[in-house]
Amino acid sequence: MKNKLNAFIIDDKDDGKCISRLLKKEFPEFEVHLQKSGILFEPDYFSKNSPDILFVDIQYFDDKSAEILMKLKENDFPIILVTESEKSAIQAIKKGFIRYVFKPLKNLDFVLTVNKALEKFRKNKASHSAGSQNKINLPTLQGFKRVNIDEIIRCEADSNYTSIYLSDKSKVMVSKTLCDFEKNLSEYNFFRIHHKHLINLEHLKEYIKGKGGQVVMADNSVLDVSIRKKNEFLHKMA
Repeated sequence: MKNKLNAFIIDDKDDGKCISRLLKKEFPEFEVHLQKSGILFEPDYFSKNSPDILFVDIQYFDDKSAEILMKLKENDFPIILVTESEKSAIQAIKKGFIRYVFKPLKNLDFVLTVNKALEKFRKNKASHSAGSQNKINLPTLQGFKRVNIDEIIRCEADSNYTSIYLSDKSKVMVSKTLCDFEKNLSEYNFFRIHHKHLINLEHLKEYIKGKGGQVVMADNSVLDVSIRKKNEFLHKMA
């Protein structure tokens, strides 16, 4: 028999019953756990009770809720925000929370959003189980440096060379073009936002609107998104 997936719902307004009903109808593989918002203030709770997917009903998205949810975002499970307020949704998107549904819930929107979250969750699990297969060799003058692909925050073109910026704050200069890395890394959720920049979307912190817009990465670098790439980028993040 297939193992159940754990869906945790944090909702004070109707005790999560609305989300729970839809989940049980459309996704019978989920075991549903209903919780009150106070659970967000218990830092050890989610390390002891790890969900496969988390629904959080937010009435107002402010700095306090953003801080709590950003900490939860460090976990592997996807977070879907549920709100009645378009303003709250916009604030959440600015902070990098791209999965949300509006109340009253619509079946189609809900199913599409959950399916996208599950797809990412399964990719993450496959990525972790693959282990050494998700490593890449970065040629250096002394030989090569072997790194986990998920440690790469971004790649920046420099003529026929590419600078690789890693999560440990180190930088490796490689004698390969950015096109080479784009071909090899696209399947690992990397996206070329500009002729100079290839980014790991897992390390994206924020998108800032503009003509093309800008992204803020985990290393706090601010990079331009080309006008030509803007629509494709936003579509991928939707």
